[in-house]
Amino acid sequence: MILAVTIEGDLHALAIGAALARRSHQEYFILECDRMWDRYCLRCMDDGDATIRNLSDGQTIRLENVHVVWWRRVRADQKVEAEFQADQLRLINNDCRGGLAGALASHITGRWVSRPDATDRAADKLFQLSAARAAGFRTPRTLLGQAREDVIAFRAGLEGRMIVKPVVGTGGALLFTQFLDDPATVPAESFAVAPAIYQEYVPGTRHIRLNCFGDQSWAAVIESCRLDWRPDLNVPVEPWPVPAGVHRQVREVLDHLGLRMGIVDLKERPDGELVWLEVNPQGQFLFLDGLTGMNLADRFAEFLLLEAGALPLE
Repeated sequence: MILAVTIEGDLHALAIGAALARRSHQEYFILECDRMWDRYCLRCMDDGDATIRNLSDGQTIRLENVHVVWWRRVRADQKVEAEFQADQLRLINNDCRGGLAGALASHITGRWVSRPDATDRAADKLFQLSAARAAGFRTPRTLLGQAREDVIAFRAGLEGRMIVKPVVGTGGALLFTQFLDDPATVPAESFAVAPAIYQEYVPGTRHIRLNCFGDQSWAAVIESCRLDWRPDLNVPVEPWPVPAGVHRQVREVLDHLGLRMGIVDLKERPDGELVWLEVNPQGQFLFLDGLTGMNLADRFAEFLLLEAGALPLE
């Protein structure tokens, strides 16, 4: 059994379910973690008996039967449609999140894609950069800070331009990477409210989106003059054969981070050298299917089946 833990309406989870169905795999369940308050019923006994029952259709999942947990999208608050006070809402959100995480962690003996502790730790961008350097990747010079004088001094030590991006970001609107050429023009208060990541700009127009699922990697190259390619995908995008050495390096980074999968952003410098930017433990990848026909939905479904032991290893 494969259990996808995600938010209501997650297109990735739905598309992978369809891909698994095409392979005649029926034991795939989507658990909408933002609807725990009204759609599911947890039951965990101290003798090891643990179930999750879907209140809408009565279907019951025994956690001992779960072979793989796809820990997909788990940070959302509950979609509460009733009137509660603020303290009541905090209780509902905290206890639904904590109860679900505790039940899965204590009663599932199968594999995780990827374990919650590793997923949380890997979101640390400085930790990622350290692991990437240890694997032999070039990484941009980086400062995490929130004092204007530190940012000004860091900028003065760079030969090229400087960019700024959030440390974690928000669950709402996307915060795109931006140039910050003259930090002295920005009020000190703007830096002080929260730390941010400042990095040297990596020149080039070839952005590599690499998708590592277990022991295999597939990638696409996005040709864009933009600093952050995400706002405009009306640009050339095509499959990029992943060199064996690059896959080994990426797999080394993910192993160090404790991740079974990762969506990696690399950038190719004009001289051809690849620079590691970051990895998202549960990044978006299906948009590449529509742009390139790479068929990542079926490749990821096969990966989950391998993790579940439902396919023989080649």
